[in-house]
Amino acid sequence: MFRSIELSVGLFVGIGLAALFMLAMQASNLSSFTSAGHYQVNARFDNIGGLKVRSAVKVSGVKIGQVTTIDYDSETFEAVVSMQIDEKFSKFPRDTIASIFTSGLLGEQYIGLEPGGDEKLLAHQSEIRHTQSAMVLEQLIGQFLFSKSKDE
Repeated sequence: MFRSIELSVGLFVGIGLAALFMLAMQASNLSSFTSAGHYQVNARFDNIGGLKVRSAVKVSGVKIGQVTTIDYDSETFEAVVSMQIDEKFSKFPRDTIASIFTSGLLGEQYIGLEPGGDEKLLAHQSEIRHTQSAMVLEQLIGQFLFSKSKDE
């Protein structure tokens, strides 16, 4: 009797720990439980703000991939962001626009893609040429204060 209760409690605790582990992995974007293929796309930005590796890449609010690397090109003085996009979302026109947005007022930053109208598509290792850098809150406040002091 006591043996079966101890066994069932141990099994319940084990399942609970496994569920917490899977939830933590999903929340931290450290693992992907899909086995779909991916392709790599790069984009250059003047300012990436607080964008991080493993940040989401979204289209119309749907996550389609994630940022894999962020490098700095010392010749063009730009940040080079590499994105890994799920293979099932491979129909993006070559004139797609990549912008850096923030989730909420002080939330996490992500890359939003806006498909263009070109008939040619982005391929593996291609570069998105049209980008919009992150809006930095400190710069916006500084511009607002500077314009107010000019008015007086």
